Amino acid sequence: MLDIADDLTRWAEEGRRFAVATVVGVGGSAPRGPGAALAVDSEGTVVGSVSGGCVEGAVYELCVQALEDGETVLERFGYSDEDAFAVGLTCGGVVDVMVTPVDARATDREVFRSALSAAVSGAPIALARVVRGPAGLLGRALAVRSDGSYEGSFGGLPELDRTAAAEARALLDAGRTGALDLAEDGTRCPGGLTLLVESRVPPPRMIVFGAIDFAEALVRAGKFLGYHVTVCDARPVFATRARFPEADDLVVDWPHRYLRRTETDGRTVLCVLTHDARFDVPLLEQALRMPVAFVGAMGSRRTHADRDRKLREAGLQEAELARLRSPIGLDLGARTPEETAVSIAAEIVAARRGGTGAPLTGSATPIHREGRRRDAAETAEAA
Repeated sequence: MLDIADDLTRWAEEGRRFAVATVVGVGGSAPRGPGAALAVDSEGTVVGSVSGGCVEGAVYELCVQALEDGETVLERFGYSDEDAFAVGLTCGGVVDVMVTPVDARATDREVFRSALSAAVSGAPIALARVVRGPAGLLGRALAVRSDGSYEGSFGGLPELDRTAAAEARALLDAGRTGALDLAEDGTRCPGGLTLLVESRVPPPRMIVFGAIDFAEALVRAGKFLGYHVTVCDARPVFATRARFPEADDLVVDWPHRYLRRTETDGRTVLCVLTHDARFDVPLLEQALRMPVAFVGAMGSRRTHADRDRKLREAGLQEAELARLRSPIGLDLGARTPEETAVSIAAEIVAARRGGTGAPLTGSATPIHREGRRRDAAETAEAA
C-alpha cells in the first residue's frame, strides 16, 4: 500500500472509496515483490501494479468485488497449463495478493490514512498487516513509527500488538519490507499468523563527487533510480545549479571534509568522479572504512593502480580495498557521458541486487533472484 501512497492519500483527501491489492508473498519467477500494490476506486480508476501486467485484470475484478461487499480477501495466482493464459501469469511464478477495501466501513481506515500521510510527508513509517491467520484478523493493521509508537490493534490482543510493533520497527530501522510469523500471544512461533510489514523510509542517498560532465548524466540516472542525489565539488565555478538542475543538493567543499560531516547509512552510494589524487585519496581512505552500500571511482587502470598504491600506503587493508569498484561501471563499451552513466547505474543495481552484469541471453541464472518459493507464510525481504 505504501508503494502508491501519493495517489492513495489524494484519493482519501477527496473522499473516494477504494480497494487496495497488495502483493504479500511471491514464489518462483515473479515480476514484483512483496509490498507492490494496485488500487481501484469506486469509479474504476486504477493506479499501481502488482505483477507488471500479468494478473492485473483478475486483480482489478477482485478490487471491484471488495468495494461491493466490504470484505478483505487473499488470493493466490499460480502457473499451470490450465490457468496460465486465463490470468496471464505465464512467467512460472506464484503471487499471493491481499485485497482490502478502504472506505467508511473499513475497521483500519484511520490506520491506513495515518500510514499513508506519514509516507507522503517523508517520515519513516511501517505498516504491518495480517496476511494469514484467523478470518477476523485478516487485513488488520498497525502503523508503526520510528520511535516505536504505533496506531491500531490486531483485535484487542495487546501482547501481539506490542510484539508486532517491535518487530515492525526493527524492519523499519533496516529499511526493509518483509513477512514474519507470530503466535497470537505475541511469541515468535509459526502456526499462528503471518504479518506483512511494509517499510517506507526516505530515499537512499547517492553522493557524486566531482562536478564534471559525466556527473551531470549520472545525476539524471540516480534520480531515475530513486536516489536523493548530492553533488559535491571543491570548485564553486563548476558546482552550480545551472549545470546540475536535477540534483537535490549542491555542496561546495573538499570531498573528504564533506563526507566526514554528512549523514550516510547502509544504503548510501558514493561515486567518485574526480580522478584526481588530491581529492580521491583522502576521500576514498575515509569512504572505504564506512558502512555504505557502494563505493566506486572513475579513472583509467593506470590511475586505479596509482590510487591503490597510495591507499595502501595510507594503511587500508585488503578487505577495505576490495570494496572499491574501480574503474567504476560495467563494461558496456560506453563513450558518452550518458552511456557512462548507464554503465555506472547498472553496476550499482547489480551490486544492490546481487546481479552478475552478464547478458540474460544464454544465461541459466534466474531473472528474479528470490531463489525459492516465498509465500505469505514465509519470511520475505525486499530492499
